[in-house]
Amino acid sequence: MSGFWWVIFGGALLTYATRVAGYLAVARFQTLPPKVEAALDAVPAAVLVTIAVPGFVDGTWSERLVLLAAGILAFRLPNLIVIFGATAIVAALRSFNL
Repeated sequence: MSGFWWVIFGGALLTYATRVAGYLAVARFQTLPPKVEAALDAVPAAVLVTIAVPGFVDGTWSERLVLLAAGILAFRLPNLIVIFGATAIVAALRSFNL
């Protein structure tokens, strides 16, 4: 097996292991302490920022405008539509070297 498939397999295994470990750690509690619950509630926003900020900092002006528009539209439209729409627009702009 090539190195590529070992990386895919290893990533899948580690992802599964962290999900199971997280479930087992949280399942021990009857109710979560408020600080733990607040930290877990902040994870989706932190992941979104981790994905978006490098594109905003290192991207072209057209990519920055698409990220800004997607951020605004995310308040009105379903997230899946915003993600696919923004991805399609960036891909189209990149194909025209804009």
